[in-house]
Amino acid sequence: MSSNESNGSHNPKKYSVPLTEGPNRAAARSYLRGVGFSKEDLHKPIIGIANTWTEIGPCNFHLRDIAEAVKQGIREAGGTPMEFNTITISDGITMGTEGMKASLISREVIADSVELVARGNLFDGLVAIAGCDKNMPGTVMALARLDIPSLMVYGGSIKPGKLNGVDITIQNVFEAIGSHAAGKLDDAGLEAVEAAACPTAGACGGQFTANTMAMACEFLGISPIGLSGVPAFLPEKLESAREAGRLIMQAARNDLRPSKLITPQSIETAIASVAASGGSTNAVLHFLAIAHEMGIKLDIDDFDRISNRTPLLCDLKPGGNYVAVDYYEAGGSRLLAKRLIEAGLIDGSLPNVTGKTLAEEAALAVETPGQPVIHTLENAIKPTGGLVILKGNLAPEGCVIKVAGHKRLEHRGPARVFDAEQDAFHAVESGQIKPNDVIVIRYEGPKGGPGMREMLQVTAAVAGIPELSETVALLTDGRFSGATRGLMAGHVAPEAVDAGPIAAVREGDMIHFDIPNRKLDVEVSDAVLAERMKDWKKPEPRYKSGVFRKYINTVSSAAQGAVTN
Repeated sequence: MSSNESNGSHNPKKYSVPLTEGPNRAAARSYLRGVGFSKEDLHKPIIGIANTWTEIGPCNFHLRDIAEAVKQGIREAGGTPMEFNTITISDGITMGTEGMKASLISREVIADSVELVARGNLFDGLVAIAGCDKNMPGTVMALARLDIPSLMVYGGSIKPGKLNGVDITIQNVFEAIGSHAAGKLDDAGLEAVEAAACPTAGACGGQFTANTMAMACEFLGISPIGLSGVPAFLPEKLESAREAGRLIMQAARNDLRPSKLITPQSIETAIASVAASGGSTNAVLHFLAIAHEMGIKLDIDDFDRISNRTPLLCDLKPGGNYVAVDYYEAGGSRLLAKRLIEAGLIDGSLPNVTGKTLAEEAALAVETPGQPVIHTLENAIKPTGGLVILKGNLAPEGCVIKVAGHKRLEHRGPARVFDAEQDAFHAVESGQIKPNDVIVIRYEGPKGGPGMREMLQVTAAVAGIPELSETVALLTDGRFSGATRGLMAGHVAPEAVDAGPIAAVREGDMIHFDIPNRKLDVEVSDAVLAERMKDWKKPEPRYKSGVFRKYINTVSSAAQGAVTN
């Protein structure tokens, strides 16, 4: 950024002039005056507010209040906000149902809809307000395409539930379902967990996908670090939203656009934050997609390279002990940035949408004395980060494993093969899965699902059964929830519907996970796999029309971020 730009010499009403200025725009102004905008409002910079509000679930329920605070900040800073809505799908509510197939597809719809409204209305800047898993990447993908002054602000984490004096999250509910199915928890016990886990509005409390992506976008630079991550239920959340409104006006005056923030270096920094925090495997899909929108080369193997050099520093659920509120109270993203900068693992000179560099923001970190959440480099939880990429004859294009929270680095066991998630869940629920089994769930990939469902219902059921939780492995061409824990390989590519080797696996085949050597293999020769595939027929698409069919026709491999082209 030049000195002129940093002094705010850029015209903040650069883009909306053709919409609002001059005699020939009287009709447009008349429409806008009809909904309450004044003559003076329309001659100010016009800032779009893309809100993912919905009353279907807690993650986004409170976002109208966040939007009002953002708008207040914009007005205070001399702009005119114009709010519009986009869609959202709750991963947690739809989990284990056909509706879950809509989740990943919603990322593309969010990106497309935000882009369309912004292009149609010639905004001078844009604030995206996101609350659930696909909101963050979907809105950031749109901001990348538009490349106007913009930022993404997160609605914040839910308050942890309390049961018998212990903090719990939605993860505990899913695992309680497995315990209940195994006869280890009665109806009253399941009801008690269900009733306690979600006490307020806000996104799921662990370092699951929503909190992972929100935090990583602070490190990416597109979200204001130290502000975006304020939990949803804290009084200071609304003031942080007001400040985000003021910041977008500063960005408009400085012409601070996503292309100046989202760079190869900032994407590596964001990935390092995911690795250091034990974050969700979904970050792999989402950062591949964000890089694609920016025209930045990013390969699935880059995640392994970055994670391998980054220590695991955060003791966060699902693999650890603490939740997002604890992370915030310990010192939050500024403190984690300080740790990683001091270790020379990330570049402190990178800009944030706040107008400061990452190092300047990290210098503002306030660490709570004695906090146990964000470890020092000397006391790292593990020497390497939470993400691992495996390849082999089962996953020639790669697959993703989260190694935070479990110690098994190798597993060999017989395949138990299922062509749909619900069949696998039924097998776990009815006691058909035995210790040492490898659950294989296929035809759940981006095209095959379609929509690449998360397997949390299955993985949590396994985790809720003690004799299986540390003895069973799972692999799928679908995805995992950020709340998944255990030895689980997702995003296996190529997927089954594209004739990937996972389609050739048969019941009883021995499968070998070898994390130190980054291998995932089925112990069957290439010749036998090829012979099996001679009789393979590509299944008919599960949807013949509508948005799901459109997605099937356009989506790429998970190894490329499941982007649509």
